[in-house]
Amino acid sequence: MLNSFRDHIHSKFPFLKESKILVAVSGGIDSVVLTHLCHKANLNIALAHCNFNLRGDESDADEDFVIELAENLDLEVFAQRFDTNKYAEDNKRSIQMAARELRYNWFSELAEQLQFDYILTAHHADDNLETFLINFTRGTGLEGLTGIPEVNAKFVRPLLPFSSESIEYYAKANHIKWRDDSSNKSVKYLRNKLRHEVVPILKEINPSLLQSFQSTLENLNGTADIVEESTNDVLKRAIASRDENHIAFKISEFKKVNNPKAYLFEVFKSFGFSEWNDMVDLLDAETGKQVLSNTHRLIKNREHLLLSTISSGESEIISIVKGEKEKQTPFGVVCFEDVADVTDVNENEIFVDKDKLKFPLELRKSQEGDVFYPIGMRGKKKLSKYFKDEKFSLLDKENTWLLCSGDDIVWVVNHRADDRFKVESGTNQIFKIELK
Repeated sequence: MLNSFRDHIHSKFPFLKESKILVAVSGGIDSVVLTHLCHKANLNIALAHCNFNLRGDESDADEDFVIELAENLDLEVFAQRFDTNKYAEDNKRSIQMAARELRYNWFSELAEQLQFDYILTAHHADDNLETFLINFTRGTGLEGLTGIPEVNAKFVRPLLPFSSESIEYYAKANHIKWRDDSSNKSVKYLRNKLRHEVVPILKEINPSLLQSFQSTLENLNGTADIVEESTNDVLKRAIASRDENHIAFKISEFKKVNNPKAYLFEVFKSFGFSEWNDMVDLLDAETGKQVLSNTHRLIKNREHLLLSTISSGESEIISIVKGEKEKQTPFGVVCFEDVADVTDVNENEIFVDKDKLKFPLELRKSQEGDVFYPIGMRGKKKLSKYFKDEKFSLLDKENTWLLCSGDDIVWVVNHRADDRFKVESGTNQIFKIELK
């Protein structure tokens, strides 16, 4: 196995030979064998161990074992203890998910702080098969069936071609000691249930299961490349615009393809959506209809779909006291200046009669019942009617800010000033308000 490992590093990961590497070591057979293989291959490694404090003395013994392993191989070692139960409770995570987040976050922080180039984990061929089966049983797209990536940012998994059987054989042949995690025997976790009850039956049906599975993964990854290329072609044509608030997609481009649902899935799956039939219906829905995920929403707006994040719903009010020269806001810097004359006006600035203002001024979002007196028009107008006449989308309305003096709107920011505050012949103080 050592020669095969060296050949694999040479052909797939030659960059590791000149890199500073952190190896994630639990104390179990897989990570311990990975450590020995890397050491014998003369890679520049240090060890990192997470103690999740989930198994009492057994967890502490794992930590002691990894520290002793590092001393025996003359390697640097880092160990971190976590209150996993508290993290899971505070963040509403399962214990397994909490441990995963803690583990990967700490590895990434450690690598960044101490300038490790890569982090090696000991995932192997059987892990890959189990992950495939987990995704398959839960329901997934092509991406969930293409296996664990060999390289994902700083994370590298050099044992993926090797089976658990070959790893165990190498460990025993070389008299390598390791720690057994008692929780791995429990079938209350889906992965363990598949490992102990399902995979053995599949291997009995097909003794060459892992080799067949590897061929399947290669085929699926090839297909995934084709899907990605086709999806990117549609995206190039479909994206009409983007800004800090949303991305606009042309509905017509999704209607042109043979299977709109498939393309909607590929484009929007990473934003947490799951109701794909509703997504398809959105293409022909009325303006204003929307589909929500936990984090994003997709809104039909005439000929476009608008993708945006879901806001917290909190109504922020920004106060501007008299004498302030500028105010940092979520949408830019609003500047205030006393000037002698009115210059050419653009949509980013207004000139008002300062004596008509009541300080402090406020910046806020629109509210039901808002009215203003659009400059250049007679009389008042409901803000909702103004939005409709100007063909504002739902997102445009939500992301429009109002500069107010008391209960009165001074400026629909970046759109229209209010006639009541305009500069007239009798104005003594001209006040310039500009958004930069």
